[in-house]
Amino acid sequence: MSRRSCPSWRPGWPPQSGGWAFARRQRRLPDPLLDFSIFRNRAFLAGVLAAGFSLFAIAGIQLITTQRFQLVEGFTPLRAGLLVAAVALGALPTAMAGGATLHRIGLLPIIAGGLALSTVGSALILLTFDTSVGLLVTGLLITGAGLGAAMSVASSAIMGNVPARRAGMASSVEEVSYEFGSLIAVALLGSLLTSVYTATIDLPAGAPDSARDSLDSALAQAGNHPGLIDAASTAFDGAYSTVMVVVTAVIAVGAIMTGVLLRRHGPGSALSTPQH
Repeated sequence: MSRRSCPSWRPGWPPQSGGWAFARRQRRLPDPLLDFSIFRNRAFLAGVLAAGFSLFAIAGIQLITTQRFQLVEGFTPLRAGLLVAAVALGALPTAMAGGATLHRIGLLPIIAGGLALSTVGSALILLTFDTSVGLLVTGLLITGAGLGAAMSVASSAIMGNVPARRAGMASSVEEVSYEFGSLIAVALLGSLLTSVYTATIDLPAGAPDSARDSLDSALAQAGNHPGLIDAASTAFDGAYSTVMVVVTAVIAVGAIMTGVLLRRHGPGSALSTPQH
């Protein structure tokens, strides 16, 4: 059946657009599940973006770093997990400090500044992951410190910039922001890692083409094909570098966007905008 033969179809109606239909429905309700007007508040929007960008970075870095160090360096799952735990360790002190100093220094330095600091840490990871574990851990700690600061006050930016009657709605948006950031990271960065590896591996003569599928597959067949491990590890490291470039760029974009949105929320400024 064509779209035009369907009686419910009208010109301009986007097919299979559940999000569009939801937004259209919510705008018509007197008491919507989600009032899209709350996103007009710059501080609220900055908090939502900070939550999403932070979880994108954390989930992405932990996903690809644990894979790289288990498959390329031979770390056990426990050792790889302890390695990326440096992100959480770095986030702990800045998360506490962010909440304690928020009323004195404002949203801008903590959120935008935190994301900027994590950009530096992510760049350090990119530059040192295959040369120095010590510098890698330093990069993870710096990244965690920046993200911890941003996340610690993202909730204040979100909850403090909506009317009291919209508190439940704002809390739901915050949770979705965290989940959305991590899900996008796993889906996008995981796929990118595999795609770059598959496209760049230079298989030695006689190696089966199935070794292109993943590093796991290459390692499983490496015993019969000298040089396959080196080729696969080199390709995987190249894929890791590509993904870390993307992560670093995304965090930098987050720092710029939140900085613009929070330009009036520097030291000594109000943490919230009056809502009616």
